Amino acid sequence: MLVLYETAAGYALFKLVDDGKMEKPEEIYKDFETADKANQAIKLKAFKKFENTTDALSAVTGIVEGKMPKNLKKFLETEISEKEMKKEKLVISDPKLGSSINKKLGINVLSDSTVQDLFRGIRQQFESLVSGLSQSDLSAMSLGLSHSLSRYKLKFSPDKVDTMIVQAIALLDDLDKELNTYAMRVKEWYGWHFPEMTKIIVDNLAYAKVVKAMGFRTNCHSTDFSDILPEELEAEVKEAAEISMGTEISDEDIDNIFALCDQVINITEYRTQLYEYLKNRMNAIAPNLTSLVGELVGARLISHAGSLMNLSKQPASTIQILGAEKALFRALKTKHNTPKYGLIYHASLVGQAGPKNKAKVARMLAAKAALSLRMDALGDSESNEVGVDGRLKIESRIHMLEGRVAAKANKDASIQNQSKFKFNKTQQYSENADVVMTEAAPATKRKIEEVEVEVTSEVQEVEPKKAKKEKKEKKDKKEKKDKKEKKEKKEKKSKD
Repeated sequence: MLVLYETAAGYALFKLVDDGKMEKPEEIYKDFETADKANQAIKLKAFKKFENTTDALSAVTGIVEGKMPKNLKKFLETEISEKEMKKEKLVISDPKLGSSINKKLGINVLSDSTVQDLFRGIRQQFESLVSGLSQSDLSAMSLGLSHSLSRYKLKFSPDKVDTMIVQAIALLDDLDKELNTYAMRVKEWYGWHFPEMTKIIVDNLAYAKVVKAMGFRTNCHSTDFSDILPEELEAEVKEAAEISMGTEISDEDIDNIFALCDQVINITEYRTQLYEYLKNRMNAIAPNLTSLVGELVGARLISHAGSLMNLSKQPASTIQILGAEKALFRALKTKHNTPKYGLIYHASLVGQAGPKNKAKVARMLAAKAALSLRMDALGDSESNEVGVDGRLKIESRIHMLEGRVAAKANKDASIQNQSKFKFNKTQQYSENADVVMTEAAPATKRKIEEVEVEVTSEVQEVEPKKAKKEKKEKKDKKEKKDKKEKKEKKEKKSKD
């Protein structure tokens, strides 16, 4: 029985002296308690060392994925003869690699849980089994190979690192929260001195710059705001400053307000810079998704899924409600309607649709986004054609749903309405089809006696019906009268 043992230095092929020991796997550890016992139980047949780190990395990558590397196949074919291939069994630790070797070489493979103790013993006594290879050298090789394998698994590429997007969108959201808090504090603080300006200037950055340029409101008339505000707003601020109801503040107060304004200006500038960075990174990593849903929505979807690859594996139905998990599980628990959209609701295409059509558009957008994501994550091209085509189709669908543009049929209407040509033969003249016109017979007048007889017969039929009706009415009246009299007699007797 042969044993294949893979190391960072190369492949080792051992020969098991007694095959019957594998029948009792729980007692194998006894044969590897010392180096002498290990050398008696197992013998080194051949050793194939790796030529360089690249050779070792390619071999280990194939083994990790359950594939047989070329150098391993060559090593086994040279060291194991055709007779041994048919007779011997090969013990391998990895079942996937074992099945791959079995398919390609046709050798019987043993790779179940019973062989783990054997490999544990070989690992323990490896230095004594293979001469010329110290434990320190093997540890250094293992460390170098593990680093190389980690780099290969990460597939490091500065243009394709979606971790930067996840961090950037999280920081952007944090900056928005901080910016809103600081700007609100500036308006409340300076509002004690100049409350009217809060309603006139709404933009946070412009407000902070005006406060920084003006200082006390008494300086407003002499300050030039042409670089910050348009002429109308500048005139309005100056008018309000002259009749302001605000309180007076000290120089120390204004210094602290200036410091806070500097924070607002700096954070706003950094946010703009970060947004440009995120925009460029999204166009590099996911161009199709960016052209379809935009930079911010695309980045939030990637951040929510964890990575671009994880998001590309999701179906369209999951992408549609990504971000609305709480609402989904609450709806399932209470047996109500499930949510129709999550983060995808903030996409510009969904915003273009009316309230009735938002769910339809979100569903279509999620389906196109799933295709775009797979193209971005797994495709080699860096173009955004799939995303642009999907966006155009959804926009035309929105126009059709909203009734703004008549729907274009897939097929030409003139082709659909065109009937098959039939050749009709000209009919010959038929004499049998002629009709001879004859004069109509003159109308004869009825005699007076005949008319009178008909009228009298009709009257005779009606008279007996009338007589029967009158007779029945008389009988009903009489019965009612008798009942009434009987009732009155009974009442008189009861009184007496």
